[in-house]
Amino acid sequence: MSLDTPQAGTRRERLTAHEALQRLEHERSSRLVELSAMGEVTGDVTQGGQEHAMAARKETIKRVLTEVEAAFARVKDGSYGVCRKCSEAIPVERLEILPHTAYCVPCQRSAG
Repeated sequence: MSLDTPQAGTRRERLTAHEALQRLEHERSSRLVELSAMGEVTGDVTQGGQEHAMAARKETIKRVLTEVEAAFARVKDGSYGVCRKCSEAIPVERLEILPHTAYCVPCQRSAG
């Protein structure tokens, strides 16, 4: 048996709302800590000429935080875990890794 093969009876179809909220809270907290830490090192970075990379990273974190907030809304309205493009269930493994995702892998790839 391979490590990437799920064992019989262990694969779940969906995260519970409680599990989703916990994962989203963790994601939000992690991103806010990262953003805060970046603010503390801004002076050092601007002297080193890396301000463009820092600005891009901050924008990425802000985008993820926006996606996390949208995911909280999807938990509340019951649409969390359903792909916004094809309406199929997003695999629980994907939601465990990217709890804020709104798309299954094939739809995310086609979106570019």
